[in-house]
Amino acid sequence: MKKFKTQHSKLNIQNSTFKTQHLTFNMGLTNNDIMKKLRVAHKLRDTDIIKILSLVDFKVTKSELGAIFRREGHPNYMECGDQFLRNFLNGLVIHLRGPMPKKEAKK
Repeated sequence: MKKFKTQHSKLNIQNSTFKTQHLTFNMGLTNNDIMKKLRVAHKLRDTDIIKILSLVDFKVTKSELGAIFRREGHPNYMECGDQFLRNFLNGLVIHLRGPMPKKEAKK
């Protein structure tokens, strides 16, 4: 087994312009990120998403969808709320599996 030598470089913080107060770390996915990933994974267009949301009686316009899929810094960016994502996931289940069959009452 070969051994590799590594050189460790030291960071000179005193002479650098590194400021920790301006750094932000985003460790998780936002609802907007989840919507974007689902849209790509299922190859959905805006009209498909509108139809999926209509399956659960949730109305949305194309402009609202466009705002959700924009970058975070864009002036027309809109944050995707929990209710929107929940309704989309419920509609996606119906779209993929079909409506839930009605249960028969026991006698």
